[in-house]
Amino acid sequence: MTNNVLIILSSGTDNPNRSTRAIHLAKVAKENGKNVAMFLLDDAVYIAKKGIADNLKAATGDVADDLLAYLQEYEVPIYACTPCVKARQITEADLIKGASLATAAKMIEMACDSAVISL
Repeated sequence: MTNNVLIILSSGTDNPNRSTRAIHLAKVAKENGKNVAMFLLDDAVYIAKKGIADNLKAATGDVADDLLAYLQEYEVPIYACTPCVKARQITEADLIKGASLATAAKMIEMACDSAVISL
């Protein structure tokens, strides 16, 4: 069994419950000693844009910004799909601390060596 966990998220501000839950699962995995990474696709790339997660809250009361702060503190990599970011006119300068651009090849590479949770 692998100690690596990859969270793949494709929902953004359009589904705050799913988006926040994915970030929460990344936090739980990290707290449990796993090597965690997040990969944001499609509208989920908006979460990597500065200021967007400030207003993202799940029905459970979880706030995406608080959860992201934990991931940033523990240097959990957050990858944003390069073509998805460009299509939404987000620049690298717009990204939050700890987020970087990556292609599908990077996602597949990580997925081949990880337990994958896709939301």
